[in-house]
Amino acid sequence: MSIQQTETIQRLWDRFIRDQMATIPPEDRRAYEQQFEERFSDLVQKGAGEAAGGDGFLDLLGFGGKGAVPFEEMSYPYVQPDFDDNATPSQVRAAADLYFIYCYEHSKVFQVVDVLLKLFRAGRMRIQRGPGARGLYLLEKWQPLRYSARSREMAYRRAFNYGSNPLPAGTVVNRNFHRQLVGFMMGTAQYFRDLQVSEVIRSGGNLDRRAFGSVATVQRLGLDLRYALDRSTYGNIYAMSVEAGHYLKQVMALLDAPDIKKAFDANTKWNVVEVVSQRHLGGMAEISQRAKMAESGRRILQFIADHDFKTSIDPLDFQSELRPIGPHAEAWLAAYRMTREGRGTVEHRPRALEIA
Repeated sequence: MSIQQTETIQRLWDRFIRDQMATIPPEDRRAYEQQFEERFSDLVQKGAGEAAGGDGFLDLLGFGGKGAVPFEEMSYPYVQPDFDDNATPSQVRAAADLYFIYCYEHSKVFQVVDVLLKLFRAGRMRIQRGPGARGLYLLEKWQPLRYSARSREMAYRRAFNYGSNPLPAGTVVNRNFHRQLVGFMMGTAQYFRDLQVSEVIRSGGNLDRRAFGSVATVQRLGLDLRYALDRSTYGNIYAMSVEAGHYLKQVMALLDAPDIKKAFDANTKWNVVEVVSQRHLGGMAEISQRAKMAESGRRILQFIADHDFKTSIDPLDFQSELRPIGPHAEAWLAAYRMTREGRGTVEHRPRALEIA
């Protein structure tokens, strides 16, 4: 379609929608609004570039079959808005797993296992034949974790800007990750708090179908967070998350071995982490908070990786898709506020332009 035809169709379409909506009962309009919008977008997209006379760019230069043509007769230059769709979900999911691993490393789990290996090698731990002893032997013999602590710290710096280790020149660092993550958590939590408030003040049928929370804020924060993670997690992040994830699963089972727990008079694997940290690592980390941040943070980032964040989504559909994430956002914020760096966090309603 030409530019003139497109403008004419837009005017006629708006008039058609206005006339049709006037005849539809208010309670049934929502079912048709989204269908009309999608139909119009599809019509404009398919009609772009189909004006008689050939290619729009050649017409603009005057090299087309008709020579120089007026602007209104050129094809409509429709550009498909696909920026938000050009993310690699596997990379963002790998970043979600890496965040989980980071939280456990911050809890000193990896350091505790290194201490156990040293104690086992020096004969300073009263175990010899149990499952824990065999597990430590296998770790010492095969060394399944090939990525060193320095390599993991570099990955945390790249993906999350956590830590202060120097990086090679030209490395892409996700410098705004933490601000964006906190902003998304607050936006999601505020969205459901607003919905709870709306349930109290609603008083009619139409109000009952209108979302009170801000869908656009949550979507914009999620898209910015996903884009930044996608561009900063190329290279070895995926392989590292897989390898370190398997290692972490193995060592958590190792710490739960009965002979290791008995050696430290512990009831659970986390008691082992606590005792070893206090005796050999200069004090215990924020285990409870980091464990919850790892669980909820990974789930949130997995949701961001797989969600399409369509601007035209129905608010009620978005509410249903986001509902399982709401408790994770609240749990993450509650845990984060109890950490050393999160104690000064002041809750506010985030704005996408400030967080991005």
